[in-house]
Amino acid sequence: MKVSVIGLGYIGLPTSALMASHGIEVVGVDVNQNIVDIVNQGKIHIVEPGLDILVRTSVKAGHLRATISLEKSDAFMIAVPTPFKGDHEPDLSYVELAVKAIAPLLEKGNVVILESTAPVGSTEKMLEWMQAIRPDLCFPRFDEVEADLDISVAHCPERVLPGNVVQELVENDRIIGGITRQCAERAREIYNVFVEGDCLVTDCRTAELSKLVENAFRDVNIAFANELSLISDKLDINVWELIRLANRHPRVNILQPGPGVGGHCIAVDPWFIINSAPNEAKLIHTARLVNDSKPQFVLEQINRAEIALGKERAEINLACLGLAFKPDIDDFRESPALYIALQVSKMGFSKQYLVEPNINQIPIDFDHNSTELVDLDKALIGADIIVLLVDHKQFKEINPKLLLGKQVIDTRGLWSK
Repeated sequence: MKVSVIGLGYIGLPTSALMASHGIEVVGVDVNQNIVDIVNQGKIHIVEPGLDILVRTSVKAGHLRATISLEKSDAFMIAVPTPFKGDHEPDLSYVELAVKAIAPLLEKGNVVILESTAPVGSTEKMLEWMQAIRPDLCFPRFDEVEADLDISVAHCPERVLPGNVVQELVENDRIIGGITRQCAERAREIYNVFVEGDCLVTDCRTAELSKLVENAFRDVNIAFANELSLISDKLDINVWELIRLANRHPRVNILQPGPGVGGHCIAVDPWFIINSAPNEAKLIHTARLVNDSKPQFVLEQINRAEIALGKERAEINLACLGLAFKPDIDDFRESPALYIALQVSKMGFSKQYLVEPNINQIPIDFDHNSTELVDLDKALIGADIIVLLVDHKQFKEINPKLLLGKQVIDTRGLWSK
């Protein structure tokens, strides 16, 4: 079997390497020539534990190669970005481009799988794009039995945690939603090659919504914790102690608050539900507003710290610890930490120190005259205000005594306990 994976990002590359490690011929396709070159050298362009060994081994064995050009294959997996645009409207333009590039290459017996998280109806829309280009082929119709299909079409959303992707791609259950049951079964044959968890078959609409619901559930629960932190701040209560005590109840498990919600999944997927059913998704919408407002709360805390110092802003050095959207990765997608640090860079402090262990240069949007990427020791010594934004493992080892005499904003609760 030969499988083409379109998109060599945080999901496409690990999926490609895992399939290749099981002896499947995998062609990774990406529009970025630099990424293609890196993969063909047996290297990786993202921080993900265990992925480097998997890619190096698969490339060396000849089972994985990368290219910018699509090739005929037995199966095509689409793992391209699905961001939102305008007023949080789903942007399927990358999916559409991928589908329209695949369509001319399709042959009878091929399987096309959408891995990208997408709003309900996206798999069927993908089907329409292919049908328009290839009227000579017999495509499935939603939830109907077709014995003589030429092309099978399905949606199989990833459900993994960055920083543990390789393990979870293997061990987690997968939801496989076909345009028809026959399509889902064809897709399941592919995933059974490398997935040890259960591959659960359903229709494509249910599969699409299930992934969105999983992340909306988490978003709502995080919003509850973040709202508690706002309430606690107003009432002068330590929110970390509050949650710790409340969680002693046998049926209560409140999550931890933070500076907001990031990543391509939790910060984005709920908007797809809201866009599809705006009048019904009231709780989900409110949770999004709560979490999206949290970075502004952190910026207000920074203003308070400045006042407490009693110095002019132009005389103050400030350190932002962490820029990624979660610990111990280099993924900045929808990162509230990055957003906060960018806003700080515009505030006119004497010096802004950035401490992000997973990068080696300052992101381009920062003011390079006043911003400096430094190690943790230099930031702790030189900063008057320290803002902990991401609980990277290096930050958990800081001796609290080093923070004495400084204004500290701890958005992760590492020291506030």
